[in-house]
Amino acid sequence: MSFQLNQLIELAVEEGASDIHLRCNEKPIFRIDGIIRILEMAALTDEDISECIKAITTEKLMALFKVTHEIDFAYEPEINGKKYRLRVNVFTTCGHYGIVMRIINEDTFTLDNLGFPEFQLKKVKELIQAPRGLIVVTGPTGSGKSTTLAAMVDYINKNFSKHIITIEDPIEYVYQRRRSIITQRELIKDTASFQKALSGALRQDPDVILVGEMRDLATIEAAISAAETGHLVLSTLHTTGAARTVERIIDVFQDSSKALVRTQLAANLTAVISQVLLRKKEGKGRLPAFEIMIHTDAIANMIRENKTFQISNELEVNQLLGMIPLDKHLFQLWQSGHVSKEEALSKAVKPTELENRIQFTPVRKKGLFGFGQ
Repeated sequence: MSFQLNQLIELAVEEGASDIHLRCNEKPIFRIDGIIRILEMAALTDEDISECIKAITTEKLMALFKVTHEIDFAYEPEINGKKYRLRVNVFTTCGHYGIVMRIINEDTFTLDNLGFPEFQLKKVKELIQAPRGLIVVTGPTGSGKSTTLAAMVDYINKNFSKHIITIEDPIEYVYQRRRSIITQRELIKDTASFQKALSGALRQDPDVILVGEMRDLATIEAAISAAETGHLVLSTLHTTGAARTVERIIDVFQDSSKALVRTQLAANLTAVISQVLLRKKEGKGRLPAFEIMIHTDAIANMIRENKTFQISNELEVNQLLGMIPLDKHLFQLWQSGHVSKEEALSKAVKPTELENRIQFTPVRKKGLFGFGQ
């Protein structure tokens, strides 16, 4: 099975797939440009998948799997002289084994080619040069959050002399040292939890701390505290939109703690970068649309006073500060001819308003990075 799996990985890379799904009694499945594609191959048996799991896991991971019934880890095969890296989730479903593999592009995207509008790109580069604060990258699963974080770390690594600590589950992008020192730690292999690793990181002389995901109360508390004590913290949440991100962070806490958390966020939340992926109008591939919120006194007051519903208005009126609402970027991508109207509307916060704007605007061709100049 391992040889067949390697062939499948090669095929997935050739086809531009982002994910490989393996399930009992089903044919292998690729996700390509966001679309599920079932391969014309024989259905997999429990024995096939069991052999595959044994081939790609360690004894320690298998012992954990028997207890938790799901595990995350990185898999690095070398196939025909070429190395690949995949993020793997092994789980059980209705008593059978299942595997999902995310293919990681080791040629890390740079900030310059991620797809930020030009003016917002300049501001994002300024934000990650800050000596302290919390920057949260948000979006649904598979929206490219990890790639955006990797591009930020890559930019810091190439341009500044800092100590960057990453805490991930599992490690996705492996960084080579440039101007910065990089310490990468993986759950289970290097540390017991995000919270424990964050506490330890504060004693390891860090400048920048990347937390793969703020997935629970303890991790969120530790991340906010790290930002508060003079470090730049980068992390992700599975939310959409700046306002919802702030609300999600606060809602994790008990009512008695929410006022304090609002005060902490108001002072330390540097930016929220929310993103979605869209299918390109012409050709293969996808590209992101962004919503960006940047700390201002007005937004800090809204967070402190529990008026996050007003944040969307601030994004509209403060675009000269580098902010941008998601629907504005979706409109730009449609107007430049990069995405269809239907694709833009499917991701819009206010699809009716965006459709009205599109209806009365002629399409004009312009480069992806030409807006906001």
